[in-house]
Amino acid sequence: MAVVVLVGALDTKGAEYGWVRDRLRHRGAEVVVVDVGIVGEPVVRPDVPRGDVARAAGAEVDDLRAAGDRGAAVTTMARGAAEVVRRLHTEGRLHGVMAIGGSGGTSMATRAMRELPLGVPKMMVSSMAAGDVAPYVGSSDITMVHSVVDIAGINRILAPVLANAADAVAAMAEGYASSRAERSVRWAEGEGRPVVAASMAGVTTPGVDAARERLAELGYEVLVFHTSGSGGRSLEAMAGQGRFAGVLDLTLSEIADDLLGGILSAGPDRLRAAGRRGVPQVVSLGALDMIKFGPRDALPERFRDRLVRVHNPSITVVRTSAAECAELGRRVAAKLRAAAGPAAVYLPRQGLSTLGAPGGPYHDPAADGALFTALRDGLASSDVDVVEVDTHLNDPEFGRAAAERLHRMIGFAAVTPEDAPSGA
Repeated sequence: MAVVVLVGALDTKGAEYGWVRDRLRHRGAEVVVVDVGIVGEPVVRPDVPRGDVARAAGAEVDDLRAAGDRGAAVTTMARGAAEVVRRLHTEGRLHGVMAIGGSGGTSMATRAMRELPLGVPKMMVSSMAAGDVAPYVGSSDITMVHSVVDIAGINRILAPVLANAADAVAAMAEGYASSRAERSVRWAEGEGRPVVAASMAGVTTPGVDAARERLAELGYEVLVFHTSGSGGRSLEAMAGQGRFAGVLDLTLSEIADDLLGGILSAGPDRLRAAGRRGVPQVVSLGALDMIKFGPRDALPERFRDRLVRVHNPSITVVRTSAAECAELGRRVAAKLRAAAGPAAVYLPRQGLSTLGAPGGPYHDPAADGALFTALRDGLASSDVDVVEVDTHLNDPEFGRAAAERLHRMIGFAAVTPEDAPSGA
């Protein structure tokens, strides 16, 4: 039988958790209820009481309550809940996890969910789910469901939302439980190819697709991350965990957004994790010819007289200037200079995106040239190889060349001094 773990504050949301518990049981799931409440008495009986959760974080509930610091208490209970759900999963007593709540409950529950491996069903019903959910989801695969109304009593709006979410996580948990043993056998037998990460946006898809197809021919499984902010953060997180044999980072638009206030930034640590880990990486400058903003009517005033294109109703792009490109080149060079592993940069001299190819509205050799010059200068005294290719980034020739270079790097990195032939 599939086991669904419910994580929540049973003092403030106890009645609602009781309703969800009963719905899950009706769907055939076994339910383990974990209480992360602090102040009032639990409305329903937990399977893992709050005291056990607090102690999993090295604290006592009475001490947390006496301190009167809600923020510290929430942080501690979130840490304890993470330890509890991780342990339940390790013991085979968690095939899915669900929670409901407002800002505090969402923060605690998703902190616990993020500790679970990718693929474990994770369902968060939250009144915060219609806004920016990046702080809650992080680089995990949490399903966020908007509660529409606050979690304050079962009513005609909340009941069907909770029912749908409970039904969904029960079905996902059943599927996960039935296939977990099969997956474990396949992985233990070594099924699967070396994994490579690649970065892609809509405007770099043809080039990255050509690279991905070539890597597949060479025997790799390629995970493609959309450079949407969350995609870059996920790539960085997984690279830092050592999940990849190599990284083909051909699309760096998130770095432009981070520098210039665009809406799809992945933060200041983009393009750092693979280098810190020593993972081989081939990098290009895809989509650094643009900054991404929201709808056109929300475009910041300082960009309205620039070369603007509507990408779709939700995304407006602005061409980066030569000065901005030069600064981006310096930043990319600084990140690559710090790499502990092999790295190479491929420069597509004919353009950085579908918009920047010859004849496109963003084709600007002067701005691209400023980017290339700053990058070359920044890497002049480093071991990072700079390779110039006389095509645009979306030419299949470019993608295949970058893929083959990464393949050679990975093969070289896999040969230790002990393995190397004499004279190598």
